Amino acid sequence: MSCAESHKVATPSSISLKNTSPSQSHVVYKKMSRDKAVTIYLGKRDFIDHIDGVEPVDGVLLVDPEIVKGKKVYVTLTCAFRYGQEDIDVMGLTFRKDLFFSRLQLYPPVEKWESLSQLQECLMKKLGNNAYPFVLTFPDYLPCSVSLQPAPHDVGKCCGVDFEVKAFCTENVEERIPKRNFVRLLIRKVQYAPEEPGPQPQAETTWQFFMSSKPLHLRARLSKEVFYHGEPIPVTVTVTNNTEKTVKKIRVLVEQVANVVLYSSDYYTKVVAMEEVQEKVQPNSIITKTLILLPLLANNREKRGIALDGKLKDEDTNLASSTIIKDGIDKTVLGILVAYKVKVKLIVSGVCHLDSSELEKNGILSLLFKCVSALLANKSGILIASKIPVFGLIVDWFQLLVKQKSVACIQSGTSPQSKHHFLVNQLLRPQGCLQLQYL
Repeated sequence: MSCAESHKVATPSSISLKNTSPSQSHVVYKKMSRDKAVTIYLGKRDFIDHIDGVEPVDGVLLVDPEIVKGKKVYVTLTCAFRYGQEDIDVMGLTFRKDLFFSRLQLYPPVEKWESLSQLQECLMKKLGNNAYPFVLTFPDYLPCSVSLQPAPHDVGKCCGVDFEVKAFCTENVEERIPKRNFVRLLIRKVQYAPEEPGPQPQAETTWQFFMSSKPLHLRARLSKEVFYHGEPIPVTVTVTNNTEKTVKKIRVLVEQVANVVLYSSDYYTKVVAMEEVQEKVQPNSIITKTLILLPLLANNREKRGIALDGKLKDEDTNLASSTIIKDGIDKTVLGILVAYKVKVKLIVSGVCHLDSSELEKNGILSLLFKCVSALLANKSGILIASKIPVFGLIVDWFQLLVKQKSVACIQSGTSPQSKHHFLVNQLLRPQGCLQLQYL
């Protein structure tokens, strides 16, 4: 949202609601068009996707009849996917695709709203007869708000999925609306973690070396399913080395996998946290180590293309979290879908080289998790929206270091299904929770 797009930026104001204590107030977001014909009021800018349904966008639009005169006033809800930078838009064609569009006529009114929220009733009472309520609904197939981190030198709008509410007055809705005649306000569609935690994530795999009678065994687990953003994530790794090889290094990574789905489906993997153990695992020995990982946006500011939680103007953001798709919904949803996984790698000396084609042929064992936000209760018992990224566990493959030549990758297992491609989903804030699932 640019300041040049409207006469005033969205400013929060405080308004008291009925049936509440005198000191209790509600923040209302207000924004006016340049010509002052329409002013939009929203009680919030984050709308929760509960999987089985999404909170509607309910607000109030104040119309100035003297300025509008014989024109009609509309309010719209748009979900757009920007897949190119603003500065490379050419020939009037923008790198933007509208995923959803909904429009309502508010003035002259065509229908009377029977059911109003408490905030709408309060606003209409304060604003007078020229205030008109509206309710805009989301379909259940839309992705959540997410953006891709630009490079430090990039300017303009970020690539990503965003939502906006727009109000304008016009004589012909098919005509181009001048900037001075409309007002638009960015909002976010977010998801929260399920209330019931799942089982403790864990995975294990073995590799049988050629000319070795016993295998190398790797086991990894997390202490719990849900981790809040900023909370250390302990990953316990147990290596049972019954071979004659020496494990030279244990490496644990947290990877973010962004699936960008538009005209094609592309995957982009970024490492957002990594820890290593330099201690060697000698032949016929066992070692157990706990590595602490802390994926934070602050440590990944310079990495272009990392998926972030969709942000509003002048607000900081954080790593994006995955979206849970409702059962029965087509999983080719357009947008940016995000998932996180923990990889455990072993660097082993003195083995023969295996190329990546053998890995692709035999399959890769991976456990996926979904990263969403949660509703938490503060000390006073009031529910507050607290975004929670979740971190799951994956034992993916061993990376084996050949003594004199190159690095070799050894397959660690197979997926329980013939296809081991996965669909990832979106969203993440200061905290998170994880669910393991084969897709």
